[in-house]
Amino acid sequence: MKARQACILTALLFYTNFFSAIAQPGEKRIQYPAGLKNAYFGVSLGYINYPFSFAQLEPGFTAESVTVPHIAPRLVLYGYEFNKYLAAQITYMRPVDWVGYKSINGDQAIRTVWMNVGGLTLVGNIPLHKKLSLYAEGGLGVVTRKGIYINDVPAVKNAVYATGLFGAGFKYHLNHKWELLLGATLSPAHAKEKQPQTTFFSTGFNYHLRELSKEKVESVIKSGYHFPKHFLNVAYTSNALGYGVNDLFSKTLPFFWGGDAHVRSGISVNYQRNIFHARKVFAFDIGTTVGYWKSEDNKEGFATFSVYPVLKFAAFRSKKTDVYFEYSVAGPTYISKTLIDDEKTGRHFTFHDQMGLNVFTGKNKNLQTGIRIGHFSNGNIFPDNNGVKVPLTLSVGYVLK
Repeated sequence: MKARQACILTALLFYTNFFSAIAQPGEKRIQYPAGLKNAYFGVSLGYINYPFSFAQLEPGFTAESVTVPHIAPRLVLYGYEFNKYLAAQITYMRPVDWVGYKSINGDQAIRTVWMNVGGLTLVGNIPLHKKLSLYAEGGLGVVTRKGIYINDVPAVKNAVYATGLFGAGFKYHLNHKWELLLGATLSPAHAKEKQPQTTFFSTGFNYHLRELSKEKVESVIKSGYHFPKHFLNVAYTSNALGYGVNDLFSKTLPFFWGGDAHVRSGISVNYQRNIFHARKVFAFDIGTTVGYWKSEDNKEGFATFSVYPVLKFAAFRSKKTDVYFEYSVAGPTYISKTLIDDEKTGRHFTFHDQMGLNVFTGKNKNLQTGIRIGHFSNGNIFPDNNGVKVPLTLSVGYVLK
């Protein structure tokens, strides 16, 4: 239970910070709000080792061999720098490929164990030089493992537990926004869950959001480009045209996700509020959605409520029409069912993702139409994570201001 609460807490911290920023009087959308000012995001890639072996198999099970892939990314989903010596960050780490057990009890199949490590850590920095610093981190880690079940009998058990997460390394500061990383991360072994120690050696980068200069802010004001402050729309989802677009962007072009459970139809009410925009192209919104859906196979009804970030990029602008590409990932969501068309989707807490286009037209660009695809899954923070695929969705709405 503590591990589950920790997962939910870390996911919500980022959005709580933003809503507190939205509520501030006199906020200017051309300057980073409190939740983004002094924040940073990062990506690292490297060598991961978690020596899975026959020791993880339950009594009565044997295997021919065990394969442990060693390439993995680690993402800083959200970091906040309190000062040059101390920061806090939310991270997510997983291998590119999963551990494979070959021929369990002679069945000749290759079965996989999924594993990831979430983290909420404090990071201390010690300057060594103008551009070089030593860092050390420590805090909470949450390990999630989806094991192997054969006829509902565990060959390798599922596991979710809280543990420590520690790391150290060097940072090279290219400038006030970009820094390069070289470091190591450790998650200790857990004997009760038969989980081996995890070590990760990596290199990567962090990108920091700094307060924009007065000159930069003034240039954005003078540019005259309009970004809708907030708008409301109603959307209808149907699989009448199939799931080809979903499959295109989840399989052929891996920019998005599919899902084992499929939505047949749905209706949703959506609200988006812009909290920051650049001069012409980029904007950042916070959205909320309430939806009701029917599944494809069993026509089961289920409801969702989501809060999510939206990255928007202006693809086309004219006097009467603006077109935006939007992309949203990891919006905390309540989902009313956890078994949809016999697919185990995890817990009632999950995440919402969407990708699509919005068009604003009319004299004041106050009429909105859009098309998108969607996805629900818990990002493997729970052992069961058979995602939900949401097909083409058409929306119509109105810009409130």
